[in-house]
Amino acid sequence: MQAVAPYREAIDIIKEEGGDLLKLCYQCGMCTATCPWNQVRSFIVRRVMRQGQLGLIDFEAEEIWMCATCRACVQRCPRGVEIIDIMRAMRRAIVEFGIGGIPDSLRVSIKNIAGVGNPLGEPPEKRADWAKDLAVKTYTRGTEVLYFVCCIAAYDPNIQRVARATASILKKAEADFGILGTGETCCGDSVRKAGQESLFKNLAQANINAFQEAGVSKIVTTSPHCRNTFAREYPELGGNFEVVHSLQYLGKLINERRLKFTKELNKRVTYHDSCCLGRVCGIYELPRQILKRIPGLELVEMPYSRQNSLCCGGGAGRIWMETKKGERFSDLVLDQALEVGANILAVSCPYCMLMFEDSLLTLDKGEAIEIKDIAELVEEAM
Repeated sequence: MQAVAPYREAIDIIKEEGGDLLKLCYQCGMCTATCPWNQVRSFIVRRVMRQGQLGLIDFEAEEIWMCATCRACVQRCPRGVEIIDIMRAMRRAIVEFGIGGIPDSLRVSIKNIAGVGNPLGEPPEKRADWAKDLAVKTYTRGTEVLYFVCCIAAYDPNIQRVARATASILKKAEADFGILGTGETCCGDSVRKAGQESLFKNLAQANINAFQEAGVSKIVTTSPHCRNTFAREYPELGGNFEVVHSLQYLGKLINERRLKFTKELNKRVTYHDSCCLGRVCGIYELPRQILKRIPGLELVEMPYSRQNSLCCGGGAGRIWMETKKGERFSDLVLDQALEVGANILAVSCPYCMLMFEDSLLTLDKGEAIEIKDIAELVEEAM
């Protein structure tokens, strides 16, 4: 007789990663209705969940790699099914058992991370080059805060400005902080969501060892992805640290009056809620509070905001995958920002910034709107 579920071991992995909750799915279709993919093409999430229940997953299907883990479906699921964990498990099965294909562009980035600790394939010794002329000190035992700059903000020439703005603010506020530079590596967030479990654990353990050896207790991150990974996933491997996003730390400095605004920014700004800072970490109001404190700045909201924010499309390794023209969520967000008359689209995540910068180029909207991290706006107003 022909086997109905030929990949028994793969199905076991999916069960380990949330199979019990998968049984709760009663096929209401809320996940499919919520998924941002269905604004640009068809992606029947409900069908993928049913295949998981029955053990009939097509591991060669494109759908396995479409999920950007934006968490919109999980937020709306009436049964509490952690759908993004199921998607991660399916990818892990593909990676560990070689039972399906991995997108070529993703494979290259994963290879770079495994080899040199960053997706861009840049030399590890250049990780701190963004701070060369800023006189940022190396973290030593007793320093209050470790500033951890994600791979994108550390290496991408266009996104480095976010790390530089944040470091400049911290210096002006006389915060006691330092960086590890070559002593750190990729946090592993997208690596794990792309199914590379063993690589994630290697990266996490390397960072944990580096942090513990340096005596780190508190970490400020540029990326909400790093924040979430350090705070919620590293503890299972023995890494317990106090972790905050840079906006949380800047908000604290503002409240303590260590950070003061002296200039007006007469701009109309709209803020994009990153999936990770918003739906994952639950931080919605703080970015808006900081923006409202900047003199002269007018804050306007897009139709999709806060819990209903539209994903930029860069999560779970999709930032390194090719997305067809006309299917990019970042294009939709940019159109919304223009519709509300914003001069600036403010962000709080390097992934979002990179995706929106790409959309600026492909849509030829560079003269109509700017993409800026909130840290850049804060620095301009100081």
